[in-house]
Amino acid sequence: MNLSKETISTTKYKERVLQFGEGNFLRAFADWIIHKMNQDDIFNGSIVVVQPIEEGLVSTLNEQNGLYTLFLQGINEGKQISSCEVISSISRGINPYTDYNDYLETAKNEDMRFIISNTTESGIYLEPEDEYAGIQKSFPGKLTKWLHYRFKHFEGDINKGMIIMPCELINRNGDKLKEIILKLIDIWKLEDSFKVWIINHNEFCNTLVDRIVPGYPRDRIEEINKKLGYIDRLVVEGEYFHLWVIEAPSWVKKEFPADLINLNVKFVNDMTLYRTRKVRILNGAHTSLVPVSYLYGLRTVRDSIMDESIGQYITDTIFDEIIPTLSLPKAELDNFANAVIDRFKNPYIEHYLISIALNSISKYKTRVLPSLLSYIEDKNELPQKLVFSLASLIYFYKGNIDGEIIPLNDDKNILDNFNNLWNTYKASQKGSYEIIASAILSNKNYWDIDLTQINGLKELVAHYLEIIDKQGMQKAIKEVL
Repeated sequence: MNLSKETISTTKYKERVLQFGEGNFLRAFADWIIHKMNQDDIFNGSIVVVQPIEEGLVSTLNEQNGLYTLFLQGINEGKQISSCEVISSISRGINPYTDYNDYLETAKNEDMRFIISNTTESGIYLEPEDEYAGIQKSFPGKLTKWLHYRFKHFEGDINKGMIIMPCELINRNGDKLKEIILKLIDIWKLEDSFKVWIINHNEFCNTLVDRIVPGYPRDRIEEINKKLGYIDRLVVEGEYFHLWVIEAPSWVKKEFPADLINLNVKFVNDMTLYRTRKVRILNGAHTSLVPVSYLYGLRTVRDSIMDESIGQYITDTIFDEIIPTLSLPKAELDNFANAVIDRFKNPYIEHYLISIALNSISKYKTRVLPSLLSYIEDKNELPQKLVFSLASLIYFYKGNIDGEIIPLNDDKNILDNFNNLWNTYKASQKGSYEIIASAILSNKNYWDIDLTQINGLKELVAHYLEIIDKQGMQKAIKEVL
């Protein structure tokens, strides 16, 4: 028996939210929060999910009538918590690549009020090939067309603007999305009145999201489905901890009152404090950990933190090289870091390193590089462990370990570049490690700056590449510790 409305009774709500992204994170986070608000009768709205890329889960989502099972497990105030619940906040999904008109028709819905998105860090960008006609490649392109369609349908009604809450992990994501939309309006030569409507009658909120979501428990799904009593192809697992910081005017929380029902949703005037702490410590630790631990032979976050060598590596990285770069009170940073380590030790979830490795180059630039650069500026020396992580990432993108293929997932151009470098400059060639290090570090498309200009960085990265390649991570980690 498959999970559907025939197996689970649900309440039908007005479609009030348009969501770009159907992946594990949004379903375990924003969609769960809206589900909780519906249960408490303080929102009474459902979500229309838009598949942002050609390949996705919308067809499966529709086959299950928008339903899926969410497992939340973790430690809260010293107590182990494990819950299982069918989430019913999604009404339907749309694939704009096959049903573009259906996608645009949602703009005519008077009840639509919120836009939510999670298209990864690389999803909010200006795509030069996007045109007004036809279907747009980028998320900002699709959204601009949708908003313009809504603007025209309601004849510029100032009450039909949207509250837009992007969840992509980039700094000031709402501002960035708005900036790109305004550029597209100029590029596409749309009317000035539309630009005025966007600026004055749509609220672009900067947000910060925090919940570890391992996702689909592929290796245990048969056992899980047997216990559930139905087949669910969209099961998702997440940790109990969650935090959503929304920088917005006070009136926004009246329309999205998630803070009223004991959910960790905070509406603030300035989210900088929360973002810096979370991105540098939690996400920075994740991204620093992945290539080192994977090359070491481990596959999950918990196994990594529990391992004597890797656990010491990531703990030392956080307390010795990340926290010293932050200007917040040390006690507060230490408390948050200790909580992060406890979350890494969560015995309930298997958070696979390879799932965190998605788009690791852009993640390193966003999450780790600021700490590395700040450390150098403050102390006038290289942070050994953060540099080791960078070298490990470059080696990780070689794509194989002793013949074992690493299932990398990143932009094709990035993967091709790394592959060509590693294939061209074999380890047996004199100076090959420095050539590879120089080619990657100098690539401004990756880092926005030429990192070879940092004194000693290229040489140290090359040194670490050599010991990883020749001695293996088991021995290489001992040097950096």
